[in-house]
Formats: sequence, C-alpha cells, structure tokens
Amino acid sequence: MKPPIKRFGDLKPAPAKPGVYAPPTPMVKRQKPAKVLTAAERAAFLASRPDLKPKS
Repeated sequence: MKPPIKRFGDLKPAPAKPGVYAPPTPMVKRQKPAKVLTAAERAAFLASRPDLKPKS
C-alpha cells in the first residue's frame, strides 16, 4: 500500500509570532506627531471658536 500524498501546506513551518515590538507600518510611519498648544495659543484658538467651551 502507498503512503498518503503529503500536501505542501503541511510542509511549511508555522509563521513566527510577532514580538513585543513590531516596526510601524508605512501608514503609521507617515503620520505626523500632534502639536501641543501653548497656553496663549490655546486661549487664542478658543477665543476664535465661541462654539467650543473651555474646560474649567
């Protein structure tokens, strides 16, 4: 009797688990960091936008 035919999927090793840190994807890498407003810039922005209420 012949042994059963092996499939190629069975011969591939299991994919490696990603580590704790993975390099960022190209989309994430292109994102720019956010700008943190100073107190004066924030006040000027909120003064120009009366529909936004400042946090107390």
